[in-house]
Amino acid sequence: MSIVFRYLTRQVIVSMLAVSGILLMVFMSGRFIKYLADAAAGELAGDVLFQIMAYRFPGFLELILPLGFFIGILLAYGRMYLESEMTVLFACGVSEKQLLGKTLIGSIPVILTVGAMSLYVSPWGMKQVEAIFNEQRQATEFEMLAPGRFQSLSSGERVTYTEGLSDDKRRLEGVFIAEYNRNGKGLSIITAREGSQLIDEDTGSRFLVLEEGARFEGIPGNLDYDVTGFDAYGLKIRGGDARQKELEEGLSTWDLMASDDPGHRAMLHWRFTLPLIVPIVTLLAVRLSRVNPRQGRFFHLLPAMLVYITYLGLLIVARDALESGKVPEWIGLLWVHAIFLLLGLWLLFGPAWLNRRRLTREGRARA
Repeated sequence: MSIVFRYLTRQVIVSMLAVSGILLMVFMSGRFIKYLADAAAGELAGDVLFQIMAYRFPGFLELILPLGFFIGILLAYGRMYLESEMTVLFACGVSEKQLLGKTLIGSIPVILTVGAMSLYVSPWGMKQVEAIFNEQRQATEFEMLAPGRFQSLSSGERVTYTEGLSDDKRRLEGVFIAEYNRNGKGLSIITAREGSQLIDEDTGSRFLVLEEGARFEGIPGNLDYDVTGFDAYGLKIRGGDARQKELEEGLSTWDLMASDDPGHRAMLHWRFTLPLIVPIVTLLAVRLSRVNPRQGRFFHLLPAMLVYITYLGLLIVARDALESGKVPEWIGLLWVHAIFLLLGLWLLFGPAWLNRRRLTREGRARA
Protein backbone atom coordinates (compact mmCIF):
# COMPACT_ATOMS: atom_id res chain seq x y z
CA MET A 1 0.00 0.00 0.00
CA SER A 2 2.94 2.35 0.58
CA ILE A 3 3.93 1.90 -3.07
CA VAL A 4 0.38 2.79 -4.14
CA PHE A 5 0.40 5.83 -1.84
CA ARG A 6 3.70 7.10 -3.26
CA TYR A 7 2.49 6.55 -6.80
CA LEU A 8 -0.81 8.39 -6.25
CA THR A 9 0.90 11.25 -4.42
CA ARG A 10 3.54 11.63 -7.14
CA GLN A 11 0.92 11.77 -9.88
CA VAL A 12 -1.11 14.42 -8.08
CA ILE A 13 1.88 16.56 -7.02
CA VAL A 14 3.38 16.59 -10.53
CA SER A 15 0.04 17.69 -12.01
CA MET A 16 -0.45 20.27 -9.24
CA LEU A 17 2.99 21.82 -9.79
CA ALA A 18 2.44 22.08 -13.53
CA VAL A 19 -1.00 23.69 -13.15
CA SER A 20 0.09 26.00 -10.33
CA GLY A 21 3.13 27.15 -12.32
CA ILE A 22 0.97 28.12 -15.28
CA LEU A 23 -1.60 29.88 -13.08
CA LEU A 24 1.16 31.77 -11.25
CA MET A 25 2.59 33.01 -14.53
CA VAL A 26 -0.85 34.19 -15.68
CA PHE A 27 -1.85 36.00 -12.49
CA MET A 28 1.57 37.47 -11.72
CA SER A 29 1.98 38.66 -15.31
CA GLY A 30 -1.32 40.54 -15.10
CA ARG A 31 -0.33 42.20 -11.84
CA PHE A 32 3.17 42.99 -13.14
CA ILE A 33 1.69 44.72 -16.20
CA LYS A 34 -0.42 46.90 -13.88
CA TYR A 35 2.63 47.91 -11.84
CA LEU A 36 4.56 48.48 -15.05
CA ALA A 37 1.85 50.90 -16.20
CA ASP A 38 2.11 52.71 -12.84
CA ALA A 39 5.87 52.97 -13.32
CA ALA A 40 5.38 54.34 -16.84
CA ALA A 41 3.01 56.96 -15.42
CA GLY A 42 5.62 58.00 -12.87
CA GLU A 43 3.74 56.66 -9.85
CA LEU A 44 6.32 53.96 -9.10
CA ALA A 45 10.06 53.77 -9.58
CA GLY A 46 11.10 51.08 -12.03
CA ASP A 47 13.70 49.56 -9.68
CA VAL A 48 11.09 48.47 -7.10
CA LEU A 49 8.82 46.47 -9.41
CA PHE A 50 10.55 43.14 -8.89
CA GLN A 51 10.72 43.73 -5.14
CA ILE A 52 6.96 44.25 -5.04
CA MET A 53 6.32 41.11 -7.10
CA ALA A 54 8.62 39.05 -4.85
CA TYR A 55 6.83 40.22 -1.70
CA ARG A 56 3.43 39.57 -3.28
CA PHE A 57 4.38 36.04 -4.38
CA PRO A 58 3.13 34.36 -1.14
CA GLY A 59 -0.24 36.09 -1.58
CA PHE A 60 -0.60 34.64 -5.07
CA LEU A 61 0.57 31.23 -3.90
CA GLU A 62 -1.98 30.93 -1.09
CA LEU A 63 -4.83 31.39 -3.59
CA ILE A 64 -3.41 29.32 -6.43
CA LEU A 65 -2.22 26.22 -4.54
CA PRO A 66 -5.73 25.01 -3.55
CA LEU A 67 -6.92 25.43 -7.15
CA GLY A 68 -3.77 23.79 -8.50
CA PHE A 69 -4.20 20.83 -6.14
CA PHE A 70 -7.87 20.50 -7.11
CA ILE A 71 -7.09 20.48 -10.84
CA GLY A 72 -4.08 18.23 -10.22
CA ILE A 73 -6.31 15.54 -8.69
CA LEU A 74 -8.79 15.86 -11.55
CA LEU A 75 -6.10 15.48 -14.20
CA ALA A 76 -4.10 12.73 -12.48
CA TYR A 77 -7.01 10.54 -11.42
CA GLY A 78 -8.91 11.27 -14.62
CA ARG A 79 -5.99 9.91 -16.63
CA MET A 80 -5.83 6.86 -14.39
CA TYR A 81 -9.53 6.17 -14.92
CA LEU A 82 -9.13 6.51 -18.71
CA GLU A 83 -6.14 4.16 -18.79
CA SER A 84 -7.89 1.66 -16.47
CA GLU A 85 -5.28 2.07 -13.74
CA MET A 86 -8.04 2.82 -11.23
CA THR A 87 -9.86 -0.33 -12.33
CA VAL A 88 -6.72 -2.33 -11.59
CA LEU A 89 -6.30 -0.67 -8.18
CA PHE A 90 -9.90 -1.37 -7.21
CA ALA A 91 -9.54 -4.98 -8.42
CA CYS A 92 -6.44 -5.35 -6.22
CA GLY A 93 -8.41 -4.40 -3.11
CA VAL A 94 -8.00 -0.62 -2.93
CA SER A 95 -11.39 0.77 -1.94
CA GLU A 96 -12.69 4.25 -2.67
CA LYS A 97 -12.40 5.11 1.02
CA GLN A 98 -8.72 4.14 0.97
CA LEU A 99 -8.20 6.22 -2.17
CA LEU A 100 -9.79 9.21 -0.43
CA GLY A 101 -7.74 8.64 2.73
CA LYS A 102 -4.44 8.45 0.87
CA THR A 103 -5.30 11.58 -1.12
CA LEU A 104 -6.16 13.45 2.08
CA ILE A 105 -2.85 12.39 3.63
CA GLY A 106 -1.07 13.60 0.50
CA SER A 107 -2.84 16.95 0.84
CA ILE A 108 -1.35 17.64 4.31
CA PRO A 109 1.80 19.37 2.93
CA VAL A 110 -0.41 21.58 0.75
CA ILE A 111 -2.62 22.44 3.75
CA LEU A 112 0.42 23.35 5.85
CA THR A 113 1.95 25.42 3.04
CA VAL A 114 -1.25 27.35 2.39
CA GLY A 115 -1.75 27.87 6.14
CA ALA A 116 1.78 29.23 6.58
CA MET A 117 1.38 31.55 3.61
CA SER A 118 -2.05 32.77 4.67
CA LEU A 119 -1.38 33.28 8.38
CA TYR A 120 2.25 34.46 8.42
CA VAL A 121 4.23 34.83 5.20
CA SER A 122 1.66 36.66 3.06
CA PRO A 123 0.86 39.35 5.72
CA TRP A 124 4.61 39.90 6.17
CA GLY A 125 5.04 40.30 2.40
CA MET A 126 2.15 42.76 2.17
CA LYS A 127 3.70 44.74 5.03
CA GLN A 128 6.85 45.13 2.95
CA VAL A 129 4.76 46.14 -0.08
CA GLU A 130 3.00 48.70 2.11
CA ALA A 131 6.37 50.17 3.12
CA ILE A 132 7.47 50.39 -0.53
CA PHE A 133 4.23 52.09 -1.56
CA ASN A 134 4.51 54.63 1.27
CA GLU A 135 8.13 55.33 0.33
CA GLN A 136 7.16 55.85 -3.30
CA ARG A 137 4.26 58.07 -2.28
CA GLN A 138 6.62 60.30 -0.29
CA ALA A 139 9.17 60.54 -3.11
CA THR A 140 9.58 63.90 -4.80
CA GLU A 141 8.85 64.55 -8.47
CA PHE A 142 12.58 64.68 -9.18
CA GLU A 143 13.15 61.16 -7.82
CA MET A 144 10.37 59.72 -9.96
CA LEU A 145 11.74 60.97 -13.28
CA ALA A 146 12.90 58.55 -15.96
CA PRO A 147 14.90 59.61 -19.04
CA GLY A 148 13.29 59.61 -22.47
CA ARG A 149 9.72 59.59 -21.16
CA PHE A 150 6.97 62.17 -20.72
CA GLN A 151 5.68 61.90 -17.16
CA SER A 152 2.63 63.54 -15.66
CA LEU A 153 3.49 64.82 -12.19
CA SER A 154 1.94 67.05 -9.54
CA SER A 155 -1.49 65.40 -9.86
CA GLY A 156 -1.53 65.94 -13.61
CA GLU A 157 -0.73 69.66 -13.45
CA ARG A 158 2.82 69.26 -14.80
CA VAL A 159 4.36 67.14 -17.57
CA THR A 160 8.13 66.69 -17.47
CA TYR A 161 10.56 65.23 -19.99
CA THR A 162 14.32 64.81 -19.82
CA GLU A 163 16.65 63.34 -22.41
CA GLY A 164 19.23 62.20 -19.88
CA LEU A 165 19.45 61.67 -16.13
CA SER A 166 22.54 61.02 -14.01
CA ASP A 167 22.76 57.86 -11.91
CA ASP A 168 22.34 59.80 -8.68
CA LYS A 169 19.34 61.64 -10.20
CA ARG A 170 20.86 65.02 -9.45
CA ARG A 171 21.48 66.29 -12.99
CA LEU A 172 19.21 66.37 -16.05
CA GLU A 173 19.95 67.02 -19.71
CA GLY A 174 17.54 68.28 -22.36
CA VAL A 175 14.68 69.31 -20.05
CA PHE A 176 11.11 70.06 -21.16
CA ILE A 177 8.40 71.08 -18.65
CA ALA A 178 4.78 72.00 -19.38
CA GLU A 179 2.30 73.07 -16.71
CA TYR A 180 -0.92 75.03 -16.34
CA ASN A 181 -0.62 78.41 -14.70
CA ARG A 182 -2.60 78.89 -11.53
CA ASN A 183 -3.09 82.59 -12.36
CA GLY A 184 -5.32 81.70 -15.32
CA LYS A 185 -2.80 82.69 -18.01
CA GLY A 186 -2.97 79.39 -19.78
CA LEU A 187 0.04 77.16 -20.31
CA SER A 188 3.71 77.57 -19.42
CA ILE A 189 6.38 75.67 -21.32
CA ILE A 190 9.98 75.65 -20.12
CA THR A 191 12.93 74.25 -22.06
CA ALA A 192 16.49 74.09 -20.80
CA ARG A 193 19.80 72.55 -21.84
CA GLU A 194 20.37 71.02 -18.39
CA GLY A 195 19.17 71.14 -14.83
CA SER A 196 20.32 70.17 -11.35
CA GLN A 197 18.80 69.68 -7.92
CA LEU A 198 19.46 72.24 -5.21
CA ILE A 199 18.52 71.82 -1.54
CA ASP A 200 18.05 74.87 0.67
CA GLU A 201 19.97 74.09 3.86
CA ASP A 202 17.86 76.48 5.95
CA THR A 203 14.37 75.32 4.96
CA GLY A 204 15.09 71.88 3.48
CA SER A 205 13.13 72.82 0.36
CA ARG A 206 14.25 71.35 -2.95
CA PHE A 207 14.58 73.27 -6.19
CA LEU A 208 15.27 72.31 -9.77
CA VAL A 209 17.73 74.85 -11.21
CA LEU A 210 17.48 74.97 -15.01
CA GLU A 211 20.27 76.46 -17.08
CA GLU A 212 20.35 78.05 -20.54
CA GLY A 213 16.71 77.84 -21.52
CA ALA A 214 13.53 79.74 -22.23
CA ARG A 215 10.02 80.07 -20.81
CA PHE A 216 6.94 80.34 -23.06
CA GLU A 217 3.71 81.49 -21.44
CA GLY A 218 0.32 81.93 -23.05
CA ILE A 219 -3.06 80.48 -23.96
CA PRO A 220 -3.05 77.62 -26.50
CA GLY A 221 -4.51 78.80 -29.84
CA ASN A 222 -3.48 82.43 -29.36
CA LEU A 223 -0.39 84.08 -30.80
CA ASP A 224 0.44 86.47 -27.95
CA TYR A 225 2.92 84.33 -26.03
CA ASP A 226 5.37 85.79 -23.52
CA VAL A 227 8.86 84.44 -24.22
CA THR A 228 11.56 84.81 -21.59
CA GLY A 229 15.10 83.55 -22.00
CA PHE A 230 17.19 82.76 -18.94
CA ASP A 231 20.64 81.62 -17.90
CA ALA A 232 19.30 80.07 -14.70
CA TYR A 233 15.72 79.42 -13.59
CA GLY A 234 14.55 77.81 -10.34
CA LEU A 235 11.48 75.59 -9.88
CA LYS A 236 10.41 74.30 -6.50
CA ILE A 237 10.18 70.52 -6.41
CA ARG A 238 7.01 69.45 -4.67
CA GLY A 239 7.35 66.79 -2.03
CA GLY A 240 5.35 63.60 -2.02
CA ASP A 241 2.42 62.64 0.16
CA ALA A 242 3.76 62.31 3.70
CA ARG A 243 0.72 60.37 4.94
CA GLN A 244 1.29 56.72 5.79
CA LYS A 245 -1.33 54.39 4.31
CA GLU A 246 -1.87 51.02 5.95
CA LEU A 247 -2.92 47.98 3.94
CA GLU A 248 -5.40 45.70 5.68
CA GLU A 249 -3.69 42.68 4.14
CA GLY A 250 -0.42 43.72 5.82
CA LEU A 251 -1.76 43.40 9.38
CA SER A 252 -0.39 40.39 11.24
CA THR A 253 -2.72 37.60 12.30
CA TRP A 254 -2.16 38.49 15.95
CA ASP A 255 -3.19 42.09 15.31
CA LEU A 256 -6.37 40.87 13.61
CA MET A 257 -7.16 38.64 16.59
CA ALA A 258 -6.83 41.60 18.95
CA SER A 259 -8.99 43.89 16.80
CA ASP A 260 -12.75 44.42 17.11
CA ASP A 261 -13.10 46.02 13.67
CA PRO A 262 -15.57 44.02 11.51
CA GLY A 263 -13.30 44.29 8.48
CA HIS A 264 -10.36 42.92 10.45
CA ARG A 265 -12.45 40.08 11.85
CA ALA A 266 -13.59 39.17 8.34
CA MET A 267 -9.97 39.18 7.18
CA LEU A 268 -9.05 36.88 10.07
CA HIS A 269 -11.77 34.40 9.09
CA TRP A 270 -10.59 34.56 5.48
CA ARG A 271 -7.03 33.65 6.45
CA PHE A 272 -8.19 30.59 8.36
CA THR A 273 -10.52 29.70 5.48
CA LEU A 274 -7.82 29.24 2.82
CA PRO A 275 -6.18 26.12 4.35
CA LEU A 276 -9.66 24.65 5.02
CA ILE A 277 -10.41 24.80 1.30
CA VAL A 278 -7.78 22.15 0.52
CA PRO A 279 -9.29 19.08 2.29
CA ILE A 280 -12.79 19.94 1.09
CA VAL A 281 -11.78 20.34 -2.57
CA THR A 282 -9.83 17.09 -2.17
CA LEU A 283 -13.05 15.38 -1.14
CA LEU A 284 -14.85 16.88 -4.13
CA ALA A 285 -12.06 16.18 -6.62
CA VAL A 286 -11.76 12.46 -5.78
CA ARG A 287 -15.37 11.94 -6.80
CA LEU A 288 -15.45 14.41 -9.69
CA SER A 289 -12.34 12.84 -11.22
CA ARG A 290 -14.26 9.72 -12.25
CA VAL A 291 -14.27 9.59 -16.04
CA ASN A 292 -16.02 7.29 -18.46
CA PRO A 293 -13.47 6.40 -21.19
CA ARG A 294 -16.10 7.22 -23.79
CA GLN A 295 -16.52 10.78 -22.51
CA GLY A 296 -12.95 11.95 -23.08
CA ARG A 297 -10.17 13.06 -20.76
CA PHE A 298 -11.37 16.60 -20.08
CA PHE A 299 -15.14 16.06 -20.01
CA HIS A 300 -15.24 16.22 -16.20
CA LEU A 301 -13.24 19.44 -15.90
CA LEU A 302 -16.08 21.84 -16.76
CA PRO A 303 -18.56 20.74 -14.05
CA ALA A 304 -15.70 20.45 -11.55
CA MET A 305 -14.52 24.00 -12.26
CA LEU A 306 -18.08 25.29 -11.93
CA VAL A 307 -18.26 23.68 -8.48
CA TYR A 308 -14.93 25.28 -7.46
CA ILE A 309 -15.91 28.72 -8.78
CA THR A 310 -19.22 28.52 -6.90
CA TYR A 311 -17.37 27.50 -3.74
CA LEU A 312 -14.91 30.38 -3.94
CA GLY A 313 -17.63 32.85 -4.93
CA LEU A 314 -19.76 31.92 -1.93
CA LEU A 315 -16.76 32.34 0.35
CA ILE A 316 -16.23 35.88 -0.97
CA VAL A 317 -19.94 36.66 -0.51
CA ALA A 318 -19.83 35.24 3.03
CA ARG A 319 -16.75 37.34 3.83
CA ASP A 320 -18.53 40.53 2.67
CA ALA A 321 -21.62 39.57 4.68
CA LEU A 322 -19.47 39.00 7.78
CA GLU A 323 -17.73 42.35 7.29
CA SER A 324 -21.07 44.15 6.98
CA GLY A 325 -22.49 42.41 10.07
CA LYS A 326 -25.16 40.42 8.21
CA VAL A 327 -23.73 37.13 9.48
CA PRO A 328 -22.77 36.54 13.15
CA GLU A 329 -19.09 35.99 13.76
CA TRP A 330 -19.55 32.57 15.39
CA ILE A 331 -20.87 31.34 12.05
CA GLY A 332 -18.32 33.23 9.96
CA LEU A 333 -17.52 31.39 6.74
CA LEU A 334 -18.12 27.92 8.17
CA TRP A 335 -21.56 27.59 6.62
CA VAL A 336 -20.03 27.66 3.14
CA HIS A 337 -17.51 24.97 4.07
CA ALA A 338 -20.32 22.89 5.59
CA ILE A 339 -22.35 23.06 2.36
CA PHE A 340 -19.51 21.82 0.18
CA LEU A 341 -18.35 19.26 2.74
CA LEU A 342 -21.83 17.73 2.71
CA LEU A 343 -21.83 17.91 -1.10
CA GLY A 344 -18.52 16.05 -1.26
CA LEU A 345 -19.71 13.38 1.19
CA TRP A 346 -22.93 12.95 -0.77
CA LEU A 347 -21.10 12.60 -4.09
CA LEU A 348 -18.86 9.94 -2.57
CA PHE A 349 -21.25 7.93 -0.46
CA GLY A 350 -24.74 9.09 -1.47
CA PRO A 351 -25.19 6.91 -4.59
CA ALA A 352 -24.07 3.76 -2.74
CA TRP A 353 -26.40 4.56 0.17
CA LEU A 354 -29.34 5.07 -2.19
CA ASN A 355 -28.51 1.81 -3.97
CA ARG A 356 -28.46 -0.09 -0.65
CA ARG A 357 -31.81 1.40 0.30
CA ARG A 358 -33.27 0.40 -3.06
CA LEU A 359 -32.00 -3.17 -2.70
CA THR A 360 -33.36 -3.32 0.86
CA ARG A 361 -36.80 -2.17 -0.28
CA GLU A 362 -36.79 -4.65 -3.14
CA GLY A 363 -35.77 -7.47 -0.76
CA ARG A 364 -38.54 -6.61 1.66
CA ALA A 365 -41.08 -6.46 -1.16
CA ARG A 366 -40.11 -9.91 -2.38
CA ALA A 367 -40.22 -11.30 1.13
